[in-house]
Parts: sequence; C-alpha cells; structure tokens
Amino acid sequence: MNPFAKTLIILGIVLVVIGLLWQFGGRFFPFGRLPGDIVVEKENVRFYFPIVSSIVLSVILSLILYLVRLFR
Repeated sequence: MNPFAKTLIILGIVLVVIGLLWQFGGRFFPFGRLPGDIVVEKENVRFYFPIVSSIVLSVILSLILYLVRLFR
C-alpha cells in the first residue's frame, strides 16, 4: 500500500476516535471549560480564549508523538 494512503487512513481513524472521545467524554472531562480559560462577556460581545485547554492539548499531543517516534 502507498505510504501516503496509509498515513491518511491512520489519521482518519485517529480523528474519528478523538471525535468520539470528545463527544462522549465531555461529560467527565470539561475540555474547553477548564479553570484558567479566559472568558470575557460584555453586553453584545463574548471573547473566549482557551489557554489552559490549549496547553493540555499540546502536552497530550507531544506525548503521543513521542511514543509513536519511540516505538517506530
């Protein structure tokens, strides 16, 4: 099989798994609403900056990529 096609298939499966975890795991882990995420609400404006959620996501993705590289 073409390596590029294999990579796209694996990436698609990973995205489906992440989507399912986000959909069903959102009740248990409030990703996107963590303490430290900045929310500013004014009369007609709502500004939302999920800084802590971004840091957590970055650490998780870094660990996953490190493990993939370690076992490859």
